[in-house]
Amino acid sequence: MTSASLEFDTYLRFTLALVVVLGLIVCAGWITRRLAAKGMLPVGLLSTRPGRSQRLSVVEVKQLDVRRRLVLVRRDQVEHLLLLGAAVDLVIETGIVVPPATIPNCAGIIPPQESLP
Repeated sequence: MTSASLEFDTYLRFTLALVVVLGLIVCAGWITRRLAAKGMLPVGLLSTRPGRSQRLSVVEVKQLDVRRRLVLVRRDQVEHLLLLGAAVDLVIETGIVVPPATIPNCAGIIPPQESLP
């Protein structure tokens, strides 16, 4: 074997390895996105810094068809229903008050009783 064929073989192996690694990265991203969209992975897994409370969260996502989906978003214990589509995003309902039993931090808190006069 000559020196030129060894160099070509080395470059070919490097290129093939690079293509395989990039393909694996793309596949891992696609799988992660699909699992997060189906609700099997938490959407905001790394979205906030430790020690900071989350004010914004996606409560639920329902795929209506290929281009449209309904998203229920919670911000400061108030929920908003959004219709996300290919061309237009609409706010369907806003100001949905969350019952205290469904808020994760207040599940065990009993509301204060009003005293009778």
